[in-house]
Amino acid sequence: MKFYDGNTPSHDLTYNDVFLVPQSSEVSSRFDVDLSTHDGTGTTIPIVVSNMTAISGRRMAETVARRGGITIIPQDIPADVVAATVARVKAAHTIFDTPVTVSPHTTVGEALSLLPKRAHGAAVVIDEDRSVLGTFDAKSAIEIDRFAQVHEVAHLEPLVLPPGLTGEEYFSRLEAAHETFAAIGEEGKLLGAITAKGAVRSTIYQPALDPEGRLVIGAAVGINGDVRAKAESLLALGIDVIVVDTAHGHQSRMVQALKVVTEVRDAHQAATGRRIPIAAGNIVTAQGTRELIELGADIVKVGVGPGAMCTTRMMTGVGRPQFSAVLDCAQAAAELGGHIWADGGVRHPRDVALALAAGAGSVMIGSWFAGTLESPGDVMTDADGRQFKNSFGMASSRAVTNRTRDNAGFERARMALFEEGISSSRMYLDPDRPGVEDQLDQITAGMRSSFTYAGARSLPEFAERATVGIQSLAGYEEGRPLHSSW
Repeated sequence: MKFYDGNTPSHDLTYNDVFLVPQSSEVSSRFDVDLSTHDGTGTTIPIVVSNMTAISGRRMAETVARRGGITIIPQDIPADVVAATVARVKAAHTIFDTPVTVSPHTTVGEALSLLPKRAHGAAVVIDEDRSVLGTFDAKSAIEIDRFAQVHEVAHLEPLVLPPGLTGEEYFSRLEAAHETFAAIGEEGKLLGAITAKGAVRSTIYQPALDPEGRLVIGAAVGINGDVRAKAESLLALGIDVIVVDTAHGHQSRMVQALKVVTEVRDAHQAATGRRIPIAAGNIVTAQGTRELIELGADIVKVGVGPGAMCTTRMMTGVGRPQFSAVLDCAQAAAELGGHIWADGGVRHPRDVALALAAGAGSVMIGSWFAGTLESPGDVMTDADGRQFKNSFGMASSRAVTNRTRDNAGFERARMALFEEGISSSRMYLDPDRPGVEDQLDQITAGMRSSFTYAGARSLPEFAERATVGIQSLAGYEEGRPLHSSW
């Protein structure tokens, strides 16, 4: 990457401070762009879902992995829940959606409450042997008593498609039947579900898979407690990336924890022959990046304070404008053969492209995905009828309470006094893009277009060819669309 005027700025920059300058390009189509990463994670798009409790769960992990990204399970999730989550993701189909299922005797009210758990908006009615009996959606329940049973209103002649078709063939079958949703079954047994959009997406995205052909998933460990036992447990579960995570990654406890995790990872590699990438952070300096990579990190998480739920900068004055932090740390990592993830501060697809231009191997997204159907929280409705989910920062009192639940009461009370994050924030669902796949469509479309403007067909080419200019606040505002006339 180079600056448009050839001069490195004398002050640090945020994503809003910069813009990409179009270059001569021979890349004529977005589909000529390869978004695959090179950081050892196996991802085919440079998107990592942040390890935040209100965002990263099983539904998020499997959905994002099907489209090529990876989700990091937070460090404060109980071990049995992590184990169940990893098992479910590894068992999930790599193409077909995991359907919402109900029995014939499920009440209409209960079935309706389950529909928002998935973006496809329908449930499959099955019996005890998983034979497909019908399908149910919200239209089926219009003016129906909520205590009625599903079998009374379900579509009992559902479209059931066989496995093994191409995305285009699935789309054609759905279109011919005037349906947008179908169960996938074999010999009458439910295997999964597919939508018209899902069929199209399967021809655009490539799932992120481990060497055994299963969806990938990562998990975080903290720098306190029994780090060795936690890391060994995660590797035994089949985790594909371990993230050693703390708000301030340039400290002695991180050094100690990272050494332990590296030892555990190396022993696992010797036993299995597979190297599991280690990500560590957070860092905002080149020096910190070098130290973590020299200690064994393959990837360094970059970002202190830019997240939507983070109050660190206002509370402490600590942090660094994210674009400059990514630029410096990416250069330092590249010198040592490492990689970085740009963690936080992205609000629009342009920000993701700018992080990649600055040299990020992938971009971590948190709060942006909190307001999607796949995040763990329940969908709620405000007084104006708008749907939302609650989100919170991982240094907030709510997160600290969860993380210290096994501590003595006095110690928990002491920790509760130190809060650097928002404990409850409403993240509204976009009515036009309620699912995380809808958001990924928007983000990857923006990335692909950015690459064509730069004349780049891959992430390394983009980081090399990108030319970035510096703009005023007025310049940034000029680029914002108007949703109503002036």
